[in-house]
Amino acid sequence: MNIGLIGKKIGMTREFFETGISVPVTVLYIEKGRIIDIITKEKRGYDAIRVGFGKIKPSKLSKQMKGVFAKKGTEPKKILREFRVDNVSEYKEGNEIGLELFKDQKFVDVTSKTIGKGFAGVMKRHNFSGLRASHGVSVSHRAHGSTGQNQDPGKVFKGKKMAGHMGDKYRTIQNLEVIKSDIENNLIYIKGSIPGSKNSTILIQKNKKKINRTTTLEASKKLITETSKTDTKTKSASNKKTETNKTEAKKTETNKTETKKTETKKTETKK
Repeated sequence: MNIGLIGKKIGMTREFFETGISVPVTVLYIEKGRIIDIITKEKRGYDAIRVGFGKIKPSKLSKQMKGVFAKKGTEPKKILREFRVDNVSEYKEGNEIGLELFKDQKFVDVTSKTIGKGFAGVMKRHNFSGLRASHGVSVSHRAHGSTGQNQDPGKVFKGKKMAGHMGDKYRTIQNLEVIKSDIENNLIYIKGSIPGSKNSTILIQKNKKKINRTTTLEASKKLITETSKTDTKTKSASNKKTETNKTEAKKTETNKTETKKTETKKTETKK
């Protein structure tokens, strides 16, 4: 499992590039996490680290959790999360983990809770087409129709698409592009949308899947280099044209002066 960071969704904005392209961006505020405990195979059968995120008042803690934080000698944290690690010796208790984790990262996976929509019908929840809107359909235009079979099963199977509670579930969106990260202000700008409303807690991790996709930054840089190359070519072509025009003008001037000289000589000889 990759080490992740827990933060807060601030909202959406857009980022402009030098080429003039504007990209929709979600801004995430990610506070530094502190390693509270190191779990080894001898203790529990697997290697992991426990990281604490966010601040909380001691009055809101239970006595047991107060004792845990007092024993470790750290300030109380709102969220505790375990991350499995290959080598435990790389980490120490009390160390902080921040956005430096995603320094050269192009793509990330983001997990958060979707916006709850309440009790929704099948047309909204499962994109059913509904029944006919014409005459003859008596008060069942948006109904889902029959749900069961015959007497043989005598039940509705689990997972049947029906009306029910929509949203408010943890969902992960993979391979989201990192546009930029502001380490001083603990902000990271991610391309596109992220599940959840404003101020909802999110988990950001390194992408699990390997991708060979060009980022928008790379594409914009490519565009700039291509445009600069075309500009230099056009400049060189225009310079060549001006040089040829100058040489032609000089030739015409010399021809004119020669013709004038010959004409003056002819007039002198006639006199």
